[in-house]
Amino acid sequence: MAEIFRLSLRQLLGRWRLLVILLLAALPTLLILLIRLLSEAELTFADDDIINPIIDGMVVGGILPIVTMTLATAAFGNELEDKTLYYLVLKPVSRVSIVLAKLLATLVVAVPLVVASGVVASALVGAETQTLGTLALALAASVTTYASIFTLAGLLTPRALAYGLVYVLVWEGLLSTIVSGVRYLSVRGYTLALLHGLDEESFAAFEQRVIEFPAAIVGTAVVIVAFFLLALFRLRTMDVP
Repeated sequence: MAEIFRLSLRQLLGRWRLLVILLLAALPTLLILLIRLLSEAELTFADDDIINPIIDGMVVGGILPIVTMTLATAAFGNELEDKTLYYLVLKPVSRVSIVLAKLLATLVVAVPLVVASGVVASALVGAETQTLGTLALALAASVTTYASIFTLAGLLTPRALAYGLVYVLVWEGLLSTIVSGVRYLSVRGYTLALLHGLDEESFAAFEQRVIEFPAAIVGTAVVIVAFFLLALFRLRTMDVP
């Protein structure tokens, strides 16, 4: 498993892929610095102009799923594209270890980037330590959820990245915002509910559009486990080229 993990990590840390996701992760911080430079008004974390467009719209709704999707779909996608998955499954390693190694490699790269993206930007506008901890925990849980989904997607189709973008834009972006019932089946909905449930005061701006906190916890756990098991089933039953 350790060998597969190291191999997957090297694959995911390709120069161009890493450059793109680093630029994406830096966008909230760069935006806040630009606003500070061009505006005399003092920004605070409590402002709706920070909570809604930057934390929800930019970090949770955009950067988080796109960064995770870019990495997770490539976890198996590289082997399928290069037709080297056959040699991987021939190794005396269980399918569970292979899927777990791929998932962990994605998390090792994606979690620090996404958490730093949200936490650094929030710290620049005066968010308290407890708020930053809540943000880090919820973002890490959300990255794990998306990583589980998109790891399976990478095993299902070589066009997982394209389909993933449609899913993020339509389901997570559009429908989860305007249709309240969709939030019970939305990773974005789970993330906002986790933020509000863990720190109601700091994330009061989300109060009118989040699902129940227990539902968010259960939904997050179920999605992670279910899609991990589906990826394991897919790897065991697929015809490896």
